[in-house]
Amino acid sequence: MFESAELGHRLSKAEYETIEPKLRTDLLDVQFDLFEHKDFAVVILINGIDGAGRGETVNLLNEWMDPRHIEVHAFDRPTGEEGERPPMWRFWRALPPKGKIGVLFGNWYVDPIGERAGGRLKKAPLDQRLSELNRFEAMLAAEGVLLVKFWFHLSRAGQKKRLKALESNPDTRWRVRQADWDFYEQYDRYREVAEHVLRRTSTGVAPWVIVDGTDPQYRAVQVGRNLLERLQRRIEQVRKGFRARQTAAPLVAAPDERNLLNALVLRQPMDKKTYERQLEKLQGRLALALRSEAFARRSLVLVFEGMDAAGKGGAIRRITEALDARQYQVFPIAAPTDEEAARPYLWRFWRRLPRRGKTAIFDRSWYGRVLVERVEGFCSEADWMRAYAEINDFEDQLVSAGAVVVKFWLSVSQDEQLARFKARESEAFKRYKITPDDWRNREKWPQYEPAVCDMIDRTSTSNALWTLVEADNKYFARVKILRTLVDKLEAVLQQ
Repeated sequence: MFESAELGHRLSKAEYETIEPKLRTDLLDVQFDLFEHKDFAVVILINGIDGAGRGETVNLLNEWMDPRHIEVHAFDRPTGEEGERPPMWRFWRALPPKGKIGVLFGNWYVDPIGERAGGRLKKAPLDQRLSELNRFEAMLAAEGVLLVKFWFHLSRAGQKKRLKALESNPDTRWRVRQADWDFYEQYDRYREVAEHVLRRTSTGVAPWVIVDGTDPQYRAVQVGRNLLERLQRRIEQVRKGFRARQTAAPLVAAPDERNLLNALVLRQPMDKKTYERQLEKLQGRLALALRSEAFARRSLVLVFEGMDAAGKGGAIRRITEALDARQYQVFPIAAPTDEEAARPYLWRFWRRLPRRGKTAIFDRSWYGRVLVERVEGFCSEADWMRAYAEINDFEDQLVSAGAVVVKFWLSVSQDEQLARFKARESEAFKRYKITPDDWRNREKWPQYEPAVCDMIDRTSTSNALWTLVEADNKYFARVKILRTLVDKLEAVLQQ
């Protein structure tokens, strides 16, 4: 895999000076086109052998292009804030908006390669992680991100020569650390692991470009030309309206028309006295669980979905009554802002994830893609069909990082919804709760029902189960939600 990059490619000074002016002009032109039209974002991954010129090349790109529209992120060991969230959290936060270029040092490949080369990660877990990264990068590509991956390579002899040259110059001696020589001693093992990783993760949507780092002039031209070609090709595709071919499996309704929602008995008995008695007990248990030492090592993510007027807000308030106001945050999710729309769909949810010991409550959530966006036609069928797997991956990462994920669908009958709509219109302090959109959404009940059933079938997993709540009786619904939440929390915290 690295044979071509070990040939010792070189460009003479004269050849470089002939190529450079046009190359940097073309790169600047294509960057301005990208920034002006904001059709897509660009993410450049910088990886490779120590001493192969990664930093010098990025500095050169900043010199050749407009650095105001290039965001460079260098990741070292996770900070305290980063370590309290899933590993991918810090990379999601660094994704650039459409029209800009993000350069990521120390990205999501560093830990898998380093841990495997150091003997801390076996091959099977490594391959599992690489499969997850392939799915992540496929998702970025499907969201319109142009992913450019550079691996800067040196042979073992080339790396030694490079380190010796840096050490011999008083002006560059500081750049060589003992860690660099330690890495040199592990070169063969690192090269073996890197070859495996690159082979497994060089895909059609995100191929690796292996850069010969021997000669700075050749290296600069190789990187510049590859980046230019990828940008020009993507801009041409966008102008022609080209989209990668996507297919979606057909969704077929059950022949007997029975489904998860119409099988529910929505009117469940519970009087006010019973409700108040159980509410107090359950809120007490919840307060104790969330103030326990065991919870300090975890986080809680609550998801509330349901038909309009199903009682999500009332259920959330009964939960927050038992919480310390400093320990939770409620996120009402509406249409994405311009900032959010300029990035991949899940970005706005990743950035809202809680730290350990904290709670995030989502009043509507990432399931909007497979509900409102599906029904209203805000995205293609292929987009919302791939979202099921992307959401499952997202929630798996939350749970793996120690989060407790609890999801509720509140189901209400059409007659009860109509009664609540009219009640809201008749009471001045509730009138703000009813909008023309609520009435319009009600007309699309037949489209929402199969969308909800598909959502539950495809995203109710052992890590993040859906709880269906019969919500015609608000007392019953609130108690069921609290009991489900408390039982789940107590079970997890006892593990």
